[in-house]
Amino acid sequence: MKPYIEMSIDELIAELANLKAQYKKVQAKGMHLDMSRGKPCQEQLDLSMGMMDVLDSNSDLTCEDGTDCRNYGQLTGIQEARELLGDMMENNPKDIIIYGNSSLNVMFDTISRAWTHGVMGNTPWCKLPEVKFLCPVPGYDRHFAMTEYFGIKMIPVPMTETGPDMDIVEKLVSEDETIKGIWCVPKYSNPQGISYSDNTVRRFARLKPAAPDFRIFWDNAYGVHHLYDDKQDYLIEILAECKRAGNPDLVYKFSSTSKITFPGSGIAALATSPNNMEDFLHHLRYQTIGHDKVNQLRHVRFFHDIHGIVEHMRRHADIIRPKFEIVENTLARDIGDLQIGTWTKPLGGYFIMFDSLPGCAKDIVSRAKKAGVVMTGAGATWPYKKDPNDSNIRIAPTFPSCEDLQSAMDIFTLCVRISSAKKILLEKQEVKMAV
Repeated sequence: MKPYIEMSIDELIAELANLKAQYKKVQAKGMHLDMSRGKPCQEQLDLSMGMMDVLDSNSDLTCEDGTDCRNYGQLTGIQEARELLGDMMENNPKDIIIYGNSSLNVMFDTISRAWTHGVMGNTPWCKLPEVKFLCPVPGYDRHFAMTEYFGIKMIPVPMTETGPDMDIVEKLVSEDETIKGIWCVPKYSNPQGISYSDNTVRRFARLKPAAPDFRIFWDNAYGVHHLYDDKQDYLIEILAECKRAGNPDLVYKFSSTSKITFPGSGIAALATSPNNMEDFLHHLRYQTIGHDKVNQLRHVRFFHDIHGIVEHMRRHADIIRPKFEIVENTLARDIGDLQIGTWTKPLGGYFIMFDSLPGCAKDIVSRAKKAGVVMTGAGATWPYKKDPNDSNIRIAPTFPSCEDLQSAMDIFTLCVRISSAKKILLEKQEVKMAV
């Protein structure tokens, strides 16, 4: 089929009539398909069920250093867990704190602490007239929601194929001391699935912020989430690069096993400089006497070492790779020649980003919902949920079965075609009337 933009008004009217007839048939089926969040599917969760068997009432719950995991203590986490997560994050175990199940919770606590008590002796953010964060867009909706919760002003920064536009980042950070941070998902980013280039990482490490309490919130959520063995993105390790650049305190690096084991009961980790570590621990001592060490030990006994994690993630990839291919193949089949949308083809992570024609995203998501497919809300990938082009849609393929996902994508592409054809038809009719 030729591109919609090349169709005549009569051809577009006929095409829309055909598409709407298909849409009514789909609606009549009464489907209920959910692809709104990037959640692991049941088969992925089943991969970690062996964790439930590595500890029982007869197990020795003592660490190598003699720590009894049933009791209080070990504020930074057990040494074995710090070593395991250190290998996964490519950081020295001594630079790591092990937390509870959620890295989002650690990020929230980090902002909350800066808000009430400041960063390393600097003025608490709540006492400042204005606090700003840079937000690469499109980006992760929960990052933006968290920032908005604290009343922090969000400044969008365009994403490129190599990461955030560093010319803009460098300029803003160096000139404005009210900018206190930037959100980053540097590997297989949410929602694009791209990874920062070596040059981007090095430029981050060499930032010269006007604010002494500026920090890079480096959310490396998908560091080991590859889809292919033979095609994988590589990311320069940011803490080492910052130390090399003379900026050791610039970064908070977050990670977790949330999409590796169980999202509801994984372990999270922070890697940072010794100075930042002491700042964290000063406050953490008032917050807890230690996180769940039994769960930390469970993870260590299950994986043993980084090689166990690598093999485990290969099994994850075998489950979700066909789902990414379903999305990409369906988009190519149904709209590839119509010039009504573009999409990313990531090598890892949890999402595919789709860009519709300007002004169509909300309509597409709404139509999909009325046909039984729930997607991430249009605009969610922008601060304040305001996508200026109304074009960006995040596709989350992991949770549905392959059969349900194929049905959902068939509906999605149908909705894309209807919205696009309507837009182009209206524009052509307005041009004709103007003439």
